[in-house]
Amino acid sequence: MNPTTSGTFRVLDSPRADGERLLLDVDTHDPTYVAVDDAEESLLPGYLLDATLEWVEGEPELSTVSVREFTLFSFADGVTNLFEAATETCREARTEGVASDVTRSTDGDVNGALYAFAEQGGELDLFEEFRTGVRPLEPLLERAAEGADGPQEVFVLRPADAPCVVVYIVLQKESMLADTVRDTYDCPRPDEP
Repeated sequence: MNPTTSGTFRVLDSPRADGERLLLDVDTHDPTYVAVDDAEESLLPGYLLDATLEWVEGEPELSTVSVREFTLFSFADGVTNLFEAATETCREARTEGVASDVTRSTDGDVNGALYAFAEQGGELDLFEEFRTGVRPLEPLLERAAEGADGPQEVFVLRPADAPCVVVYIVLQKESMLADTVRDTYDCPRPDEP
Protein backbone atom coordinates (compact mmCIF):
# COMPACT_ATOMS: atom_id res chain seq x y z
CA MET A 1 0.00 0.00 0.00
CA ASN A 2 1.43 3.36 -1.06
CA PRO A 3 1.34 6.26 1.40
CA THR A 4 -1.09 9.09 0.69
CA THR A 5 -1.39 12.77 1.53
CA SER A 6 -4.73 14.59 1.47
CA GLY A 7 -5.29 18.31 1.65
CA THR A 8 -6.31 21.51 -0.05
CA PHE A 9 -3.92 22.82 -2.69
CA ARG A 10 -3.56 25.87 -4.95
CA VAL A 11 -2.42 25.03 -8.49
CA LEU A 12 0.49 26.81 -10.19
CA ASP A 13 2.37 26.09 -13.40
CA SER A 14 5.51 24.17 -12.64
CA PRO A 15 8.69 26.17 -13.23
CA ARG A 16 10.53 22.86 -13.70
CA ALA A 17 8.85 21.11 -16.62
CA ASP A 18 5.91 20.98 -19.00
CA GLY A 19 3.38 18.29 -18.16
CA GLU A 20 3.75 19.03 -14.48
CA ARG A 21 1.86 21.18 -11.97
CA LEU A 22 3.04 22.73 -8.75
CA LEU A 23 0.56 22.20 -5.90
CA LEU A 24 0.91 24.49 -2.88
CA ASP A 25 -0.65 23.31 0.35
CA VAL A 26 -2.87 26.24 1.39
CA ASP A 27 -2.09 25.79 5.09
CA THR A 28 1.65 25.08 5.09
CA HIS A 29 2.55 26.47 1.62
CA ASP A 30 4.67 23.35 1.09
CA PRO A 31 5.21 22.70 -2.63
CA THR A 32 4.59 19.38 -4.36
CA TYR A 33 5.39 18.83 -8.04
CA VAL A 34 3.00 16.43 -9.75
CA ALA A 35 3.14 15.03 -13.27
CA VAL A 36 -0.25 15.47 -14.96
CA ASP A 37 -1.95 13.51 -17.72
CA ASP A 38 -4.14 14.98 -20.47
CA ALA A 39 -7.22 15.15 -18.23
CA GLU A 40 -5.27 16.76 -15.40
CA GLU A 41 -3.81 19.38 -17.78
CA SER A 42 -7.15 21.14 -17.29
CA LEU A 43 -6.16 21.92 -13.68
CA LEU A 44 -5.26 25.54 -14.35
CA PRO A 45 -3.10 27.94 -12.32
CA GLY A 46 -5.22 29.42 -9.56
CA TYR A 47 -7.62 26.51 -9.14
CA LEU A 48 -8.16 25.44 -5.55
CA LEU A 49 -8.28 21.66 -5.14
CA ASP A 50 -9.18 19.13 -2.54
CA ALA A 51 -6.90 16.27 -3.51
CA THR A 52 -5.27 13.08 -2.39
CA LEU A 53 -1.72 12.42 -3.51
CA GLU A 54 -0.51 8.83 -3.67
CA TRP A 55 3.24 8.38 -3.35
CA VAL A 56 4.35 5.73 -5.84
CA GLU A 57 8.05 4.86 -5.73
CA GLY A 58 8.72 8.18 -4.02
CA GLU A 59 6.85 10.26 -6.60
CA PRO A 60 3.45 11.91 -6.00
CA GLU A 61 0.51 11.10 -8.25
CA LEU A 62 -2.96 12.61 -8.10
CA SER A 63 -5.26 9.93 -6.74
CA THR A 64 -8.47 11.92 -6.21
CA VAL A 65 -9.21 15.51 -7.22
CA SER A 66 -12.13 17.80 -6.61
CA VAL A 67 -11.94 21.43 -7.76
CA ARG A 68 -13.22 23.58 -4.92
CA GLU A 69 -12.80 26.96 -6.66
CA PHE A 70 -12.12 27.91 -10.29
CA THR A 71 -10.03 31.04 -9.61
CA LEU A 72 -7.53 31.89 -12.38
CA PHE A 73 -4.00 33.26 -12.03
CA SER A 74 -2.28 35.23 -14.81
CA PHE A 75 1.27 36.58 -14.82
CA ALA A 76 2.50 39.38 -17.09
CA ASP A 77 6.06 40.72 -17.06
CA GLY A 78 7.15 44.04 -18.56
CA VAL A 79 3.67 45.55 -18.79
CA THR A 80 3.19 49.13 -19.96
CA ASN A 81 0.42 51.66 -19.35
CA LEU A 82 -0.27 50.56 -15.79
CA PHE A 83 -3.70 51.82 -14.72
CA GLU A 84 -3.87 54.87 -12.45
CA ALA A 85 -4.76 53.13 -9.17
CA ALA A 86 -1.93 50.63 -9.65
CA THR A 87 0.54 53.40 -10.50
CA GLU A 88 -0.39 55.27 -7.32
CA THR A 89 -0.17 52.10 -5.22
CA CYS A 90 3.28 51.36 -6.68
CA ARG A 91 4.36 54.89 -5.78
CA GLU A 92 3.24 54.27 -2.17
CA ALA A 93 4.97 50.89 -2.10
CA ARG A 94 8.29 52.48 -3.06
CA THR A 95 8.24 54.49 0.19
CA GLU A 96 6.45 51.94 2.43
CA GLY A 97 7.68 48.63 0.94
CA VAL A 98 4.12 47.42 0.36
CA ALA A 99 0.83 49.21 -0.26
CA SER A 100 -2.76 48.22 -0.89
CA ASP A 101 -5.98 49.73 -2.13
CA VAL A 102 -9.39 48.69 -3.39
CA THR A 103 -10.89 49.49 -6.76
CA ARG A 104 -14.52 50.33 -7.31
CA SER A 105 -16.98 50.12 -10.16
CA THR A 106 -18.65 53.21 -11.57
CA ASP A 107 -21.49 52.46 -9.12
CA GLY A 108 -19.06 52.62 -6.20
CA ASP A 109 -19.08 48.88 -5.46
CA VAL A 110 -15.75 47.29 -4.54
CA ASN A 111 -14.65 45.15 -7.51
CA GLY A 112 -10.99 44.49 -6.80
CA ALA A 113 -8.15 44.39 -4.29
CA LEU A 114 -4.85 45.90 -5.32
CA TYR A 115 -1.47 45.20 -3.72
CA ALA A 116 1.90 46.61 -4.73
CA PHE A 117 5.27 45.39 -3.53
CA ALA A 118 8.46 47.41 -4.04
CA GLU A 119 11.26 45.47 -5.71
CA GLN A 120 14.23 45.29 -3.35
CA GLY A 121 16.92 44.61 -5.94
CA GLY A 122 19.70 42.09 -5.56
CA GLU A 123 18.88 38.39 -5.69
CA LEU A 124 15.22 38.81 -4.72
CA ASP A 125 12.78 38.64 -7.67
CA LEU A 126 9.26 39.16 -6.31
CA PHE A 127 7.54 38.45 -9.62
CA GLU A 128 9.22 35.04 -9.93
CA GLU A 129 8.58 34.29 -6.26
CA PHE A 130 4.84 34.80 -6.80
CA ARG A 131 4.89 32.83 -10.07
CA THR A 132 6.73 29.87 -8.56
CA GLY A 133 4.91 29.83 -5.21
CA VAL A 134 7.97 30.76 -3.12
CA ARG A 135 5.90 33.74 -1.99
CA PRO A 136 2.33 32.39 -1.79
CA LEU A 137 -0.62 34.48 -2.96
CA GLU A 138 -2.96 32.67 -0.55
CA PRO A 139 -2.86 35.26 2.28
CA LEU A 140 -3.83 38.01 -0.18
CA LEU A 141 -6.62 35.87 -1.63
CA GLU A 142 -8.01 35.09 1.81
CA ARG A 143 -8.10 38.78 2.70
CA ALA A 144 -9.70 39.78 -0.61
CA ALA A 145 -12.27 36.96 -0.49
CA GLU A 146 -13.84 38.18 2.75
CA GLY A 147 -17.39 39.07 1.77
CA ALA A 148 -16.89 38.05 -1.88
CA ASP A 149 -18.64 35.12 -3.52
CA GLY A 150 -17.31 32.80 -6.19
CA PRO A 151 -14.02 32.49 -8.02
CA GLN A 152 -11.77 35.42 -8.77
CA GLU A 153 -9.17 36.36 -11.34
CA VAL A 154 -5.71 37.24 -10.06
CA PHE A 155 -3.24 39.24 -12.13
CA VAL A 156 0.40 39.51 -11.13
CA LEU A 157 1.94 42.34 -13.14
CA ARG A 158 5.51 43.64 -13.30
CA PRO A 159 5.62 47.07 -14.92
CA ALA A 160 8.36 47.76 -17.44
CA ASP A 161 9.00 51.21 -16.00
CA ALA A 162 8.51 50.90 -12.24
CA PRO A 163 10.43 48.84 -9.64
CA CYS A 164 7.41 47.08 -8.18
CA VAL A 165 5.13 44.09 -8.59
CA VAL A 166 1.35 44.53 -8.62
CA VAL A 167 -1.09 41.84 -7.51
CA TYR A 168 -4.59 42.73 -8.67
CA ILE A 169 -7.40 40.49 -7.45
CA VAL A 170 -10.54 41.02 -9.49
CA LEU A 171 -13.36 39.82 -7.27
CA GLN A 172 -15.67 38.54 -10.01
CA LYS A 173 -14.39 36.05 -12.56
CA GLU A 174 -15.31 36.72 -16.21
CA SER A 175 -16.46 40.24 -15.34
CA MET A 176 -16.02 43.25 -17.59
CA LEU A 177 -13.16 44.37 -15.33
CA ALA A 178 -11.38 41.01 -15.64
CA ASP A 179 -11.84 41.09 -19.43
CA THR A 180 -10.44 44.64 -19.58
CA VAL A 181 -7.34 43.68 -17.57
CA ARG A 182 -6.82 40.63 -19.80
CA ASP A 183 -7.10 42.71 -22.97
CA THR A 184 -4.91 45.54 -21.66
CA TYR A 185 -2.04 43.36 -20.46
CA ASP A 186 -2.23 40.55 -23.04
CA CYS A 187 -3.36 37.84 -20.62
CA PRO A 188 -5.72 35.70 -22.70
CA ARG A 189 -8.25 33.69 -20.72
CA PRO A 190 -7.35 30.00 -20.85
CA ASP A 191 -9.83 27.44 -22.12
CA GLU A 192 -11.54 25.83 -19.19
CA PRO A 193 -13.30 22.47 -19.07
